[in-house]
Amino acid sequence: MNDTKTINAIKALSIAEISKAKSGHPGIALGAATILYTLYNNHMKIDVTDEKWINRDRFVLSCGHASALLYAVLYMSGYDLSIKDLKNFRQIDSITPGHPEYGKTPGVECTTGPLGQGFATAVGMAAAEKYLKKKFNGLLNYHVYTLCSDGDLMEGISYEAASLAGHLKLDNLIVLYDSNDVTLDNKLDVSYSEDISKRFEAMGWNTDFVADGNNSVLIDDAIARAKLNVDKPTIIEIKTKIGKDSLLEGTSKVHGGPLTKEDIRQLKDKLGLDTDLFSNIRDLRKEMSNHIRVRNLHDKKVWNTKYELFNKSCSLETRRFLDSLLVDKKYDVTKLFSDYFFEDGELRKINGKIMNVIANTYPAFLGGSADVSSSTKTYLKDFDNFSRENYGGKNFNFGVREHAMGAFINGFALSGLRPFASTFLAFADYMKPAIRMASIMNIPSVFIFTHDSIMIGEDGPTHQAVEQLAMLRSIPNHYVYRPCDANEIIGSWQSILNNDKPSSIVLARNACKKLETTDKLSVKKGAYIVRKEKKKLFGIIIATGSEVSLAIDIAEKLAKKKMEIRVVSMPCMDLFEEQPKSYQEEILPIGYKTFVIERASKFGWHKYVYNDKYIMGVSEFGYSGKSEDVLKKMKLDDDTITKKIEKLLK
Repeated sequence: MNDTKTINAIKALSIAEISKAKSGHPGIALGAATILYTLYNNHMKIDVTDEKWINRDRFVLSCGHASALLYAVLYMSGYDLSIKDLKNFRQIDSITPGHPEYGKTPGVECTTGPLGQGFATAVGMAAAEKYLKKKFNGLLNYHVYTLCSDGDLMEGISYEAASLAGHLKLDNLIVLYDSNDVTLDNKLDVSYSEDISKRFEAMGWNTDFVADGNNSVLIDDAIARAKLNVDKPTIIEIKTKIGKDSLLEGTSKVHGGPLTKEDIRQLKDKLGLDTDLFSNIRDLRKEMSNHIRVRNLHDKKVWNTKYELFNKSCSLETRRFLDSLLVDKKYDVTKLFSDYFFEDGELRKINGKIMNVIANTYPAFLGGSADVSSSTKTYLKDFDNFSRENYGGKNFNFGVREHAMGAFINGFALSGLRPFASTFLAFADYMKPAIRMASIMNIPSVFIFTHDSIMIGEDGPTHQAVEQLAMLRSIPNHYVYRPCDANEIIGSWQSILNNDKPSSIVLARNACKKLETTDKLSVKKGAYIVRKEKKKLFGIIIATGSEVSLAIDIAEKLAKKKMEIRVVSMPCMDLFEEQPKSYQEEILPIGYKTFVIERASKFGWHKYVYNDKYIMGVSEFGYSGKSEDVLKKMKLDDDTITKKIEKLLK
């Protein structure tokens, strides 16, 4: 097999994709082609006919702008991609989008693009392998590779993730660092001058260096060394030239725009390419894909035998857990709590008790917090900590690393598990990119947020969540639950664990009443009636979370004044919007004055009310002081809200 000829064919396909689309990133495609060719041709443990093989190696393209290169390599490796697919690069509804998207392109393990997210998700995937390997007695045993750029390593999330990977000694993680000394705007040294090797060594990593990124033998040797490394993740710095052999080689101008016709002509001469860059690739593809198939054939057969033996000898529970990695199993959460009685109390504490019951019956359910589990109450008491001494623990101590934590659990979700991450709602912004990526990928990551309003008082505006609920609700394909009591928390988990979408569950720190009229099974409808009017309907109050009991109290007071109010609890706005129009109008009939009570931003609620006056919400940051004093100052105390609603009704 002629390595140089195949690498040049990969370069040709990449440039052809970009040229046809008149959009893309040729610099990294020309500079890093040898890296990806060497990885896939010589090392990746894959079966292109069995994409979901659970013991396959994983590759994450953290620098997602190199998508044209990845698609070319996947095509040459034998994945179910055609020349037509490559020609449709960056076109609407194609399976070769501008940046890699999970579930859209064969062989793509993770949606990437925002720099650093892929790196951190790969760390989560590597930790997931360690957990699964421990749980299944060594049955699973694979590597996680990621290609990253200077930009990935400049983003703070990669530092958080690398720190965690070194601490956990994830020796199954191998990072290929495309070190080309150029960024989008300038030479790298304009903004970046640290010693990467020393930085990673300080974080507990094994480091290696390849001086010539165009030499597949040197890259092959470095990857082979990394696979033998024990107790440390490895980063291999590979020196490349951005836009190798282009007229713009080594400059930022070749980073993000198609090459000129003149440049493509001279590239063809230098690399010995055909006039039509898409032509005469078939034989080279056959050679490369066959080489990969033959290289993996024996190992796959051996593993299949091992799997069959394990499957016959393991317990029924273990077999169910193993099966769930490929086919998600649904769990009836509500039946777990048929004999439980929950009193009034802080919703975060009640949620913690509920999570512990779930964890005891759901082997794929695991997670942790950003050093605040004692406050978010998400620690799973019957299970160990996940650590470098024990990869079988269910509790993850992420440290104060919210950015990486979000991407980390996305890596777990992509590995077939049901992970959660928790912190205070005010810090949801630190996790926003990871939540957004989970929503794009449609993976079941769960984000648990506590301390959910200005009610936390003395901590002041920095910790009083104001705009975060609106931010979370604005993310497409992402369910946000704000339950009001134990019943609604159970119902939220029932919904969360029986769909594949990412979710956020938002919980109060303040004590809340256990309500007589809440219903676990109604949560899945997003909104339902918790107080029905007894006579002629005067108006409707929509409330969420800890404000639901307030809404019921107000309704009872107004009923004594001959004003009958319906109270609707809306734990999940998006679920309600998905219900049939008939149900929506049954719950919120047209023609009645409707109010909203939620001690957070008013943004997003206007569609349910006549105007802004009908929303009892927040339009400013909070204050530091006793909760009752903060509420009075912001005119959101119980008495003020009651009087305002009464006045508007009259």
